[in-house]
Amino acid sequence: MDQTPLNAVDSDAPGSNQLDVAGFRVETDSLGSLPVPATAYWGIHTARALENFAISDRPISVYPDLVHALGAVKRATARTHAEIGTMDAEKALLIETAADEVRRGLWDEQFVVDIVQGGAGTSTNMNANEVIANRALEIAGHARGDYSRIHPIDDVNRGQSTNDVYPTALKIALCTGIARLIGELDALGLAFKAKGQEFWDVVKIGRTQLQDAVPMTLGQEFTGFSVTIAEDCLRLAETIPLLCEINLGATAIGTGITAHPLYAAAVSRHLREITGLPITTATDLVEATSDTGVYMTVSGVLKRSAIKLSKICNDLRLLSSGPQAGFAEITLPPRQAGSSIMPGKVNPVIPEVVNQVAFSIAGNDVTVTLAAEGGQLQLNAFEPIMAQALLQNLRWLGNACRALRLYCVEGIGANRDRLASAAHVSVSVVTALAPAIGYHMAATLAKQALASGRPVAELAVEAGLLSEENVNQYLMIDALTGRRRDGQVTTTQGSE
Repeated sequence: MDQTPLNAVDSDAPGSNQLDVAGFRVETDSLGSLPVPATAYWGIHTARALENFAISDRPISVYPDLVHALGAVKRATARTHAEIGTMDAEKALLIETAADEVRRGLWDEQFVVDIVQGGAGTSTNMNANEVIANRALEIAGHARGDYSRIHPIDDVNRGQSTNDVYPTALKIALCTGIARLIGELDALGLAFKAKGQEFWDVVKIGRTQLQDAVPMTLGQEFTGFSVTIAEDCLRLAETIPLLCEINLGATAIGTGITAHPLYAAAVSRHLREITGLPITTATDLVEATSDTGVYMTVSGVLKRSAIKLSKICNDLRLLSSGPQAGFAEITLPPRQAGSSIMPGKVNPVIPEVVNQVAFSIAGNDVTVTLAAEGGQLQLNAFEPIMAQALLQNLRWLGNACRALRLYCVEGIGANRDRLASAAHVSVSVVTALAPAIGYHMAATLAKQALASGRPVAELAVEAGLLSEENVNQYLMIDALTGRRRDGQVTTTQGSE
């Protein structure tokens, strides 16, 4: 859509919209008049926002969860007005019908204002008001822009303010996005769990600080990845009830000015029915209107999940490094040629892109933190940039989880011979003998084994420290790795 600046035109008094012969209708607000494309469902307030906020080149339709949440909020408000008698029932039904179409995604392309905007989200709210008003007019058989019949502000926005509509819609959108992300994380965790079962018998040497540690199985390593992802699913789910505390009914600053005394409770009930979310009204609407702490909580949990996933990707890149001069313990599915100069080179491109998503999410967490701190007095004007950061985080992290599962984890293979060879000659097994021969003697054996290249077990028997039978008992794979004799790997639920 053409977003070049629009020139003001002469018109009659505010509200007297006219049809321009050039395919535009002329709409008027308190600042003057502007031409609006005759086919557009949005109006003059959206037109001004298009001129003012050509910032990110991302219209709010890029995040349909937010658009659909706005439709849910406006539907609930119209239904509430009909119930408590603050709007003609026929008009309320027209608005509710149009709002439900928005909620169901029928008019996403009409939500054209930039996600990054001044005004605490007013342009987004006005975009919704205008689209719903004009669609309601069309349903009733009237022309778009005929606001004397259904008005974007007086009717669609009745008893509301951007300051309670925008945060409520954003919280609903975040709940939707979090639920979707949990689904992607859960699927990824199950993919790692399946690999843990596939690799349950593959013995390897664990590492701490990139130095050889003690034996484990590759299955234990991958099962650990699945457990840490499952923990993040739980942490994300815990944010949903926090987001479901809304301030709808607070209007401008929390005092509820212009809203009927019965409005807040009724609209909360209707919104709960429409969304299926456990919506509740905040106990102190003044505090709820100015507080943005929940966005920092959500951002922090997203950062935690992203960083932990990035660490897993670091491990995958290390374990697959090579194929000749690196760890080469696992193989990742080849996805594309890795070099324009080195023939045959293949890079771990999927873990690398997940790393970069995590970096972005960490940066966005700083944005959310600074925006939350920047609020003043009864309102935080910077919720649009928080919305951009959080909605992008949810989308990118979900996409990253899907790519990692489909294009990497499900196709990972184990280099069993290499792992077995390394485990067989590893000096680290001496740790298992320390309880019997003491730490000092075990360290001496380790030095001797490294210097001579001989197995620790052989040296221990030769020195008369243990019998061959005792050594073999201590160095049994099950004892070394904690693997259960039923063929599974021992796993312990991770702690925070």
